[in-house]
Amino acid sequence: MKKYFAITVITAALLFSCVSQKKYSELETLQQNTKGFLDSTTIKLNTCNDEKEAAEARLASIQERVDFLQANNQDLINNIGNLTTLSQKGAENLEMSLESMKEKDIRIQSMQDAVTKKDSVTLALVTSLKGVLGNMNDDDIEINVEKGVVYVSISDKLLFRSGSHTVTQKAKEVLGKVAKVVNDKPEIEFMVEGHTDNLPIKIDGIEDNWDLSVKRATSVVRILQKDYGVSPERMTAAGRSYYIPLVDNDNGSNRARNRRTRIVVLPKLDQFYDLIQQGMK
Repeated sequence: MKKYFAITVITAALLFSCVSQKKYSELETLQQNTKGFLDSTTIKLNTCNDEKEAAEARLASIQERVDFLQANNQDLINNIGNLTTLSQKGAENLEMSLESMKEKDIRIQSMQDAVTKKDSVTLALVTSLKGVLGNMNDDDIEINVEKGVVYVSISDKLLFRSGSHTVTQKAKEVLGKVAKVVNDKPEIEFMVEGHTDNLPIKIDGIEDNWDLSVKRATSVVRILQKDYGVSPERMTAAGRSYYIPLVDNDNGSNRARNRRTRIVVLPKLDQFYDLIQQGMK
């Protein structure tokens, strides 16, 4: 009986031992499979994490570029606005400059027209004087224009006797011709200048060359006024003595040239300015 019990126990133990080993193997296999799955999952998770980090890095870089582009885009918008403002101001300034240039052109043209008109008047005056005095000796009368001013020089030998300030009868005829031209052009004014040589004066009633030059100019003005009706308001008598010679007073011929009476047609600046102002209206 004991022998049978012992066999039974041994058999049961062996049976129990065989079941546990099989279960263990199954569990071990399951563990290994689970471990393999966990390792695989861990690898995939790490890969996903790496990809996530790379994606986040790319996203951050893209976001930086977006921010940069947005900032630049705003700067461009601002610059375009500034350029538009500057362009508007530039256009306004350009328009003002063109308007100013136009006004200057008008002024310049007005001045040129005034000068042209003045030159026309001067030319007409010279033509008239040469017309009435053209038959005179060139040595006795000279008509010329300098810087827009008309000069009529009459020699001393034609107007006066030596050392005298009394106008000769022949000279009155010449002055009458000049007076005719002057009276036909009431818009002009003129000055009569007396010029002498540098020899000292030794004549009673005449103190010096200053005195003689002034008396000769005054004599001519009186003739023009009293004998030929030239308005005295249009005339000026002046003496220049011997201080503005045509040539050196070093010989008789030169001194004779320097003794002269000169009629200077004075430009009426007020009329000239009126011409300019009229053209600018």
